[in-house]
Parts: sequence; structure tokens; C-alpha cells
Amino acid sequence: MRIIFYIIQKEFRQIFRDKVMLPIIIVIPMVQLLILSYTATFELKNTLISIVDHDHSVTSRELISKFKGSSFFTIVSFEESYDSGIERIKSGETDQLLVIESDTEKKLARAEKTTVFLVTNAINGSAASLMNAYAVAIVTSFNQELIAETLPGIQTAAAIQTETRHWYNPRLDYKTYMVPGILVLLITLIGMFLSGMNIVKEKELGTIEQINVTPIKKYQFMIGKLLPFWIIAMFELIIGLGFARLVFGIAVEGNIALLLSIASVYLLVVLGIGLLVSTISDTMQQAMFISWFFLVIFILMSGLFTPVESMPEWAQWINKINPISYFIQINRMIMLKGSSFKDVAELFYALCVYAVLILTFAVKRYKKVA
Repeated sequence: MRIIFYIIQKEFRQIFRDKVMLPIIIVIPMVQLLILSYTATFELKNTLISIVDHDHSVTSRELISKFKGSSFFTIVSFEESYDSGIERIKSGETDQLLVIESDTEKKLARAEKTTVFLVTNAINGSAASLMNAYAVAIVTSFNQELIAETLPGIQTAAAIQTETRHWYNPRLDYKTYMVPGILVLLITLIGMFLSGMNIVKEKELGTIEQINVTPIKKYQFMIGKLLPFWIIAMFELIIGLGFARLVFGIAVEGNIALLLSIASVYLLVVLGIGLLVSTISDTMQQAMFISWFFLVIFILMSGLFTPVESMPEWAQWINKINPISYFIQINRMIMLKGSSFKDVAELFYALCVYAVLILTFAVKRYKKVA
């Protein structure tokens, strides 16, 4: 234990000696959490929409007012023809085009069917589906109001009424959903990059040979290298949870001790991957490229930005070796749902197995050769 303590002491001295690295480790992740939590969102607000009103009636103006009153839409122009509206979409000046055909009000008065055209720029598929859903919801709501006014008996005859309730995120605030995931991402980046460059830094400085000729055992050396960054990452997680509570109003609904305990195992996995990368790299540049390669894949497949269930089946199988995916699920479940250990036990045991395998491999891969 004394040998491990001296290695840890050496690592902390190196960290605190670098006056530039310390603010990077502590301050930058918190700034990233603040920025990304507000910007990393799939919510669409102020969608640009153009209107082609061939009817110019009270009904058409009421429908247009529904779009004006929505926070999701901004009317940028009123076009005289369908072709001019399409040109605006092609030029990127508008995202959607609403076309109200002539005689709409007269047809509705005669209880006849009428048509409203909605054209959406689908260059971004996910954004297009959301824009379309918002617009269709407004038109559908307006249609129901017209039915209630003209045929009130239909509304009173309805035997089934629906009421929507949103659990765990009642206000549908996207920050509530994103902050736990982004927090996982930040401690992962810090942990993997710092541990990934640790041993390889000793190689570049030439001090690794001096360490290799000492009687320090491999496992002692690896523990001494791992623990300082584990402590730093845990400290950053605690600060991040405090930021989530004070800045975003997101409290940990579940047991915070349970969350920190599982996080401690998760960080062993992340730091183990970083140490493994460091043992197979000869330069810091190589270590950064290899770490970034795995991080990009892990992050994009983690479920942070897109649901894992939407991926192809082969990708879901590959995702079973993605530790970020496991901890994002755990963090969201404990922070937002107040889940107990029983709810996350399977994911936790998977992380435990992962930690044992990756750390064993990292220790065996390190060659203590003078």
C-alpha cells in the first residue's frame, strides 16, 4: 500500500504542477455542461413557415392565427402562389409551406371535405418529422374546433375522453432529459483522455524506464496511475450534480449514494480503457487518436442523441460492449425516475464484469521492461 500511495502522490504532484491542465480538468467540463445542456436539443422552435392563402376568408385567417400564436412557428412570408412558396423552400428562406385552397370556408359551410396542403423541407429527416408533427397537430386541433362549432352533438356524444400525463418530465423540458446524459459524457471524456495519455506521457518523457527498473509490481503501478484520475472524475461528477440541481433545477430523485457507487464502477471501466490505450500507444498523438476513435463510436451509439431501439439489430448487439450506453441509462433512471438498485442491477453487473475484464487486460498488456 505504501508503494501505491507514493505513486498516487507523484501523480497528484504532476497534475497540480501543471497550471494550465488543472483549470482544463475542472472548469472546462462545467462550462461544457452549461452550454451543451441548452444547445443539445431536438426541440424545434421558431420554425420558418410561409403561407399561401387562396381563400382569404375568416376561417383561413383563424387557421393562420393558430400558427402565429404557436411558439414553434414564425411566419416569414405570405406568398401569392404555390410555386413561389416552393422557391422559398428551395432557397432555404423557409422550412415549411402551408397552402389553403380557395372556397375552403364555403366547402366547410356545406359540410364538404376540403384540403390543406403542407409542404416540409425534409433535408433533415428527424427535424422534418417534428416540424410536420407540430403543424399537423395545429391543423387537427383547428379541425376539431370547427367540428365542435358546426356539429356540437358529435362532441357531446363522445363516450371516451383522453387525458395525457407525462411522467418524470411533466413540462417536456428537453434539458431535463439531456443533462444526465451530457454529465456522463463529460466525465467519460475527461477520464478516458487523461488516463489514455498517462503512461504514454511517461514514455515520451523517458521516465518509464526509470520506473520499470524499480521493484514496483505491475498492478501497483496501474492502481497508482488510475486512482488519481478516478478521484478527479468522481469530484467532477459531484460538482456536475450540484450544477444540475442549482442551475437546471434537476434534483436526483433516487438515492445519490447508489448513483455515486455505480459511477465509481463505471469510471473504473472508462479509466481502464484509457490505460489500455496508453499501454498500446507509443506517443500521445496516437493515444488521442485511438481514444477519440472509440469515444465517437461509443457516444453516437450510446442513446444520448438517438434511441438505441431505432438502430439496426446488428448495431444494438455491438452496443452491448458500450459502457457509456449502460451508465447513461442508469444515470437517467436514478436521477429522473428515482429507480432503486433492483431496477438497475442488470446494468450494474454488466459494468462490474466490464471493469474486471478491461483492468485485467490493461495490467497484462503493460510490459514492465527496462
